[in-house]
Order: sequence, then structure tokens, then C-alpha cells
Amino acid sequence: MATHLTGQRMFLAGKWVSGERTIDVYDPQDNSVVDTVPAATADDMLRCIEAAKTGAETAAAMPVHERMSILTKAAAYIEEHADRYAQTISREGSKTIREARKEVMRCVQTIRISAEETRRIHGETIPFDQTPGGENRVGYYYRFPIGIIGAITPFNDPLNLVAHKVGPAIASGNAIIVKPATVTPLSALLLAEAFVQAGLPPKVLSVVTGHGSEIGDVLVTHPAIRMISFTGGVEVGEELTKKAGLKKISMELGSNSPLIVLADADLDDAVASAVSGAFGAAGQNCLSVQRIYVEEPVSYAFKTKFVEQTVQLQVGDKQSELTDMGPLITEKEAKRVERLVDDALEQGATLLTGGTRNGAFYSPTVLADVPEECAIAVNEIFGPVVLLYTVPDLNEAIEQSNKVDYGLQAGIFTKSIDKAHKAIAKMQVGGIMINDSGDYRIDAMPFGGVKKSGLGREGVAFAIEEMTEPKVVCFKLATD
Repeated sequence: MATHLTGQRMFLAGKWVSGERTIDVYDPQDNSVVDTVPAATADDMLRCIEAAKTGAETAAAMPVHERMSILTKAAAYIEEHADRYAQTISREGSKTIREARKEVMRCVQTIRISAEETRRIHGETIPFDQTPGGENRVGYYYRFPIGIIGAITPFNDPLNLVAHKVGPAIASGNAIIVKPATVTPLSALLLAEAFVQAGLPPKVLSVVTGHGSEIGDVLVTHPAIRMISFTGGVEVGEELTKKAGLKKISMELGSNSPLIVLADADLDDAVASAVSGAFGAAGQNCLSVQRIYVEEPVSYAFKTKFVEQTVQLQVGDKQSELTDMGPLITEKEAKRVERLVDDALEQGATLLTGGTRNGAFYSPTVLADVPEECAIAVNEIFGPVVLLYTVPDLNEAIEQSNKVDYGLQAGIFTKSIDKAHKAIAKMQVGGIMINDSGDYRIDAMPFGGVKKSGLGREGVAFAIEEMTEPKVVCFKLATD
């Protein structure tokens, strides 16, 4: 594909700004340069934060109907230019063009939900006379914006995961500074473009491109930043919590998602959902199905069908409508996955299919007999690899599912309402999907996990809760 470099500018406090240094954005499929973006400096970030102080005042003063109007117009702009947004997602990232189109439409929905939730930021009256001496007091609480939010976003959903931070921030009357993933900054800049076209006041939103090592600490540690919203890996998340200081933190840090298939399950449905959940976006999804526990009576049948469908996946050109799976985000990441698989095989795992790498491409891979102490079994793979296990019953499946340090979402296939409820009660996760794989999500639901999978919840209404604080108002009335 011919490459046309336009040289993008970052969006700093309402202005499109160039930089002395630039970062090349590569297409992982062929390592061609898609475009360039500025490499912001620490001083750039400091100027942005200073401007955002004014932006926060502007945002907080915006009436609800104006916030709703801006969000609605931004969503309409993205929908109108959906093909351009999808092409950008697919070129700079790992997604096939079909996957990219789905992400664009999810982004549109995320922003429209944000517009709707703007009108639902409510408070409540408080009966102060519940306490002796409070008979002459009446009052309420309402929610107010916290100020400036720092958002650090990942590469795997470069548009919609940014929208999940920007949409609720604007809906709740905050200013927000986005530091997008260095390898996929173009989609975030396109999101900023939509808000410019929608009439968002200057200084409310910034998208600052650059290396985390140069600008990340400035954003995270600055006292004017009242909340950090981060989506990424556990190691980085732990470092951010140490550096952030006294500010709110919301983090989605990944998973090692289990799927349980019981003997009474609809196997065809379970297999199709598991294959999609394991290999969508080349497995680079925090909800990606990683471990599958199959009850013994149907284990062989499930394994046979699962491998058959995995082999049929078309891996190749992201722009082809026939392609099911593209490359990983970089060749370095593909090599990391390759090492994990090779380590498991050396420790006794059985390769059922896949296990080969070509540049940034890694074939859809299915492993069995994986020792539970293997790195690939206990950590997040973030690649197109799934582990199959046979278990005697539901109790063992739940016990094995809970053994890892993650707990984002899980899935279970069963026709038994009793067994489904047992899994619901016992599985240590933030969400459980019944007769679906754990990678199912809608943008309106609370999204987050337990243990090392993160802190707090996203999902528009729930992010708004995180981005606001309650203020109590009490009137002491004069007595007759």
C-alpha cells in the first residue's frame, strides 16, 4: 500500500501543534511508515497542564445541554467519517478492517451513551432529622467534577478505549489530557478532531503524543492532575500508583481469562464463541480467552472441534475482507509470545496447532497439557494462544480458574441454572458471561476486575462516578 505522510500534529490545549522531534508510526503488517507525530517534551506537557486548569473551569461551567450537544455532534462526525477512522485503526494497529469498523461503531456508541448519561448525574436529598438535633436541617448532595484527568491509553483499541475516558470526562464537566500509546497515536488524534468539529471549547481536551519516559511522569505526578485513568499492563500500573500521589486512580490492567465448558453445553456454540474470544484482534485483548476448562465427558469432542475451527482462521492482510486475524502490534511482541510458547513446550505442553511466527505474525495457537506453573499459564499472554484443560467437574474448573492473580471476566457454557449460579458466586472476577465467552462487553456496563486486573470500573455511567465527587449541602433553618 502506498504511504502518504502528512505529518500529524498533536492537539495541545485546543491548538494543533507540531514539534521539533517526531515519532514514526508503523504498520505492523509490513513495517511501513504510516505517518509521523510530534514527540512531545516535558515542557509541552507542563504547558498543557497549565492550560487545562482554565479548561477545567470552562468544562465545569458548561451547562448539561451544551455537553450533550457537543458529545452528540462528535459521535455524528465519527459516524459520518467512519471509513477514514476504520482505515486509521487498521493501518496503525493490529486489527483487520472488519474489526476496525466494529471499533468505530462502538466508539460512536460510547460517545452517544456519554451524551445520555450527562443528564443522569444526580444527587439525593438527605434526611438530616434522622439524628437528634437535626430537626431544623434540610439538605442534599450533588456530584461535581474533580478537575483535570490524565488518561493513558493502550494500543489494542486505539479509538474506543480513548473514547471511554474522553466521553465520560466531558460528560461530567472535567478537562482531560490524553497520552495515547506511542505506537497507535493517530486514532486518538482523530477523536480530538471530532470534538473540535463538534465545538468543544479550547483547553478542555488535549491529546499529547510522545514517549512515556519523557512525558508520562509529568502527567502522573503533577498535583493539578486529580485523577489518573490508565489502561495497560500490571507492571506499569503498579509503578504509576507509586508515583501518582494523592489523586484518584482508575486502572484496567488486563487478565488471564478463563472459560468453562460443561458437559451439558451447546458445544457448537461454545466452540464458535471460544475461537472468536481467543483470536480476535490477534489475542491482544484484555478479555481474550486464554484458558479453557472443559468437563471430561465432552473434552475430546470440544478439543477436536476447537482445533478444526482454529485451523480455518485466515491470517494475513489486514485490509482484506477475508482476513480473520492480522499481526501482533510489533515483531518484538510476536517474539515475546513465541518465547512463552516455546517455554511451555519445553516444560511438557502439547502443541495442537500453530506455534509459528513470521515477522509480527504469530499463528493461532492451541496448547494442551500445559503445566500450571508455566509462565504462559499464570500470566497474561496478550497474543493468539489458548490453553486447553480437561477437568472432572465444575468445582475443579472454578478452583483452577481462580488460581491466577487476575480476575477481569470469565465465561461459562452450561444449560444448568444451578451450575451457572454456582460459578457466578464462586468465580473471582469482575464479570461473568453465561453461555458466552468472557470477552463479551457492551460499553454501558460496569467494566473492571479484581486482584491484579485493576482498580475501579469503566463503562460510561460508572466512569462518570469515578470522575466526580459528592458535595453535601445542608441548610440550618430558623426556628419559629
